[in-house]
Amino acid sequence: MFLLSHGRVRPSPKLKVRAVNLGGWLVTEGWIKPSLFDGIPNKDFLDGTGLQFKSVTVGKYLCAETGGGTILVANRTAASEWETFRLWRINENTFQMRVFHKQFVGLDTGGNGIDLIAVAGTPGTSETFEIVWNSGDSSRVRIKAPNGFFLQVKSEELVTADSKGNGSWGDDDSSVFILTNIESPHGEFQVTNGYGPLKAPQVMREHWSTFIVEEDFKFISSNGLNAVRIPVGWWIASDPTPPLPYVGGSLHALDNAFLWAQKYRIKVIIDLHAAKGSQNGFEHSSTRDGSQEWGLTDQNIQETVAVIDFLTARYAKNPSLYAVELINEPLSPIASLESVTKYYRAGYNAVRKHSSTAFVIISTRLGSHDPKELFPLASGLKDSVIDIHYYNLYWPEVFDDMTVQQNIDFVYTNRSAQLNEVTTSNGPLTFVGEWVAEWEVGGATKMDYKRFANAQLEVYGRATFGWAYWTLKNVNQHWSLEWMIKNGYIKL
Repeated sequence: MFLLSHGRVRPSPKLKVRAVNLGGWLVTEGWIKPSLFDGIPNKDFLDGTGLQFKSVTVGKYLCAETGGGTILVANRTAASEWETFRLWRINENTFQMRVFHKQFVGLDTGGNGIDLIAVAGTPGTSETFEIVWNSGDSSRVRIKAPNGFFLQVKSEELVTADSKGNGSWGDDDSSVFILTNIESPHGEFQVTNGYGPLKAPQVMREHWSTFIVEEDFKFISSNGLNAVRIPVGWWIASDPTPPLPYVGGSLHALDNAFLWAQKYRIKVIIDLHAAKGSQNGFEHSSTRDGSQEWGLTDQNIQETVAVIDFLTARYAKNPSLYAVELINEPLSPIASLESVTKYYRAGYNAVRKHSSTAFVIISTRLGSHDPKELFPLASGLKDSVIDIHYYNLYWPEVFDDMTVQQNIDFVYTNRSAQLNEVTTSNGPLTFVGEWVAEWEVGGATKMDYKRFANAQLEVYGRATFGWAYWTLKNVNQHWSLEWMIKNGYIKL
């Protein structure tokens, strides 16, 4: 092989990837397997759950004034970002609450000890509260402060922690709030912290050993697929004792995957799906509370490079290792082009330190308007691949009202054009690393789904590196390639 320079034609890969993602296995996504969360006590109040509190006496919402940095008031007629409090779960009843600008609600210990403020950047005992539910109406709650008293709304501008909380739970009780629960993330942090350090290891190891098994690799190899893309989390590099709340054991599961892959002649793409700090704020990057903090410091970037170094060193000599994806779906603008480029260059070098043959995949930034922004970097890196994800979903004004035929036409016309734009003779290889035969069409027939799937297979089959379906197993049937193949919707 040669080092690529502009003007030279990049050689084709040794193998055109026809892969399936093993999503929801080593990085939890609750929507893929909701039952994983069933045994968590008080499972509707996990890390990152957004809560809004409406005072029954003044009829207004609790609010972190200016989104944080000052006092709490109860003077808002409607709830939005400043009126939403994100939970950090201590146990099933005890929480810390983060506000919009990332400070934590707490007692003003420098004042009279009963005023409520949101100024602490790091939570401690003064920022730890207990939520007490009314046994007869779970939408009514009291909030117990660390001084042993309950919050009460004395006026729209004065919220204090000095109520005994022994009232009637009626509309005349100033310590009672109507609770609105905004849906929370259901990722690795939520499931492990939800079960806690005693139960989580048992639950997660059971999941890892049963959700994906050797028989799945046999199925993959006998149904026209030749590779798997395996999402992993940053904590895998600290196995067997990762930082709490994470649980050791995912590395052993990945070791098994490589054994099975070798047995059934399946190639493996390791995909760093969840980077420390979260590169997109979504549950599948194991955010604690929806915050996106990856790539903001050089130290964080170096910690992420170290994960890539660890994984490549471990599997470089395994013949099944085909590619390493440095990170999945960094979200702009917080994941800046500068930080992503710096990380990709360092991550590429970390892979090359251990392997001269593994492809290095770099993911396009979500939300970027320039699909070729990574080309100046990637074109100078031997055996580099650009990963793009195509879903006829998540864009309501475009997809929500499309018919079956319009969706299929969109694949043949728009997706073809988008793929052509990033497919060049002297640039990086192209990989449609995620796609699915699911859409916003109601009442579609089996034949409709087959036509939609075949259109995507035809178009994405032109990607010079290949494609990967999301995902192998999923309770949502069309998202499960296993179900789609077994039920005759997709034939490869």
